[in-house]
Amino acid sequence: MAEHKVSAEIVFAGAGQPILRRRVELAKGSTLMQAVELSGIARMLPAGTIDGRRIGVFGRLAPTEQLVQDGDRIEIYRPLTLDPMEARRRRAR
Repeated sequence: MAEHKVSAEIVFAGAGQPILRRRVELAKGSTLMQAVELSGIARMLPAGTIDGRRIGVFGRLAPTEQLVQDGDRIEIYRPLTLDPMEARRRRAR
C-alpha cells in the first residue's frame, strides 16, 4: 500500500534579501515544524531566525504541531525590527 503524501511550500522573506521558497513532499500527518526542517531553509538562515512562535499558514499564525494540509503555504515570519506603535509615532512626527 502506498504511503499518502502531501505537498507544501515553505516561504521566508527576509528584509533586503531574496525570498526563499522550497516545495516539499512529506508524509500525511507531518507537522509544520517537520515541513520547515525538511525544506532545508533553516540551514540557509542565521541561527535563531526560525522561532516556533513566528510560523504561519497563508498569513495566519499557527502552532508548529499543526498538521500540514496538501497545498499549504507555510510562512516563516521574521522578527519585527521596530514596534508598530513606534513606527506610527515616527511617521506622525
